[in-house]
Amino acid sequence: MSGFSRRKGKRGERELAALLAAEGFPATRGQQHRGGPDSPDVIVPSLPGIHFEAKRTERLSLYDAVAQAKSDAGDKLPVVGHRRNACEWLAILPLVDLLAILRESDFVQTGKDDEAA
Repeated sequence: MSGFSRRKGKRGERELAALLAAEGFPATRGQQHRGGPDSPDVIVPSLPGIHFEAKRTERLSLYDAVAQAKSDAGDKLPVVGHRRNACEWLAILPLVDLLAILRESDFVQTGKDDEAA
């Protein structure tokens, strides 16, 4: 990996941490000495069950990025934060994990109203 790529990666990790902090989830850049559950790209103490990988690249290999996040996450929820130049940050996670989160959220409506839809 070139020095430029490493610097861009570090900037991306700091950007993602700053965005999370601005949204009420204080975060810092992780220690990148090794992969694994104890070494996420971004550490968010208030979200201890989530493993954040930051990808600041124009061309993301989506499945490779998710596979890396899963491999490094251990028993935590793997989330890939991705941003291209001049674009917003996206969160990428397995659909089954998003559905589990939604089941516990206020977005799901239950009751007779659901049967009419």
